[in-house]
Amino acid sequence: MTPLLLALGASLAWGVADFVGPLWGRTWGTLRVLFWAQVGGVAAIGLAVAVRGGGPHRWAILFAIPAALSGTLGLYAYYRGMAAGAMSIVAPIAGASAIVPVAFGIASGDSPSTAQVAGIACAIAGVTLASIEVDTGVRRIAAGVGLAGLAAVGVGFYFPPMHAGGKADFWCASLVFRATALCVIAAAVAARRPDLRLRRRDLVIVLLVGGGDTLGNVLFAASSGRGLVSLTSVLASIYPVVTVLLAAQMLRERVAPLQRGGIVLTLAGVVLISL
Repeated sequence: MTPLLLALGASLAWGVADFVGPLWGRTWGTLRVLFWAQVGGVAAIGLAVAVRGGGPHRWAILFAIPAALSGTLGLYAYYRGMAAGAMSIVAPIAGASAIVPVAFGIASGDSPSTAQVAGIACAIAGVTLASIEVDTGVRRIAAGVGLAGLAAVGVGFYFPPMHAGGKADFWCASLVFRATALCVIAAAVAARRPDLRLRRRDLVIVLLVGGGDTLGNVLFAASSGRGLVSLTSVLASIYPVVTVLLAAQMLRERVAPLQRGGIVLTLAGVVLISL
């Protein structure tokens, strides 16, 4: 049960961070927010590793590098999608990233139970239903869906290598991940040269977003030690439910009945996976 609880904790941390970060990104720009979020994340995990003491002992933590490359590209697409469309639409589609680690896990020998397979199907179907927008009686694909799809692919290919790195040493793997992500965003900043200035209050909030995102990375990597990648990844991928609920509560975004059904189906999947 512990790996599944850790994965659920990761989804909660990511859900909050992925609401606040893109919300600030709408005002200040994606690269500016992502840059300072990575700085905050590196500071947080660097301090944690320093306090813990000891260095890396296994080369497998380097799997966090491809995880960071894919995950950071996915996160950039996610922020851009959030700027183009409603959070309550874009976030659930990104949650379909669970398809990638599920396929990877089953292909590599994971053997989930029948109930857990049903839970995986419920969770994936739930985030799909939550992506459908109904306007004047006509169902259509909402704005930002294309970018959300790219985010799902990028984030999906984050899970398997990060799972492998986390098995070796989840603290050091998380540090490698966050440092690589900062390098990727810093390269984009150097190429695009956006204004990086933020007011002090906004800077503190964005740094905390990075800390929350990093907490999610650490919890997911920690869940990798004893959990199947096809299960922990699905549970960690339900962060869009948190984001949708926050958007509905804080921004008063309308959540259609079909989308609410998707959220309920996703939560049912969580229960089945946890059995």
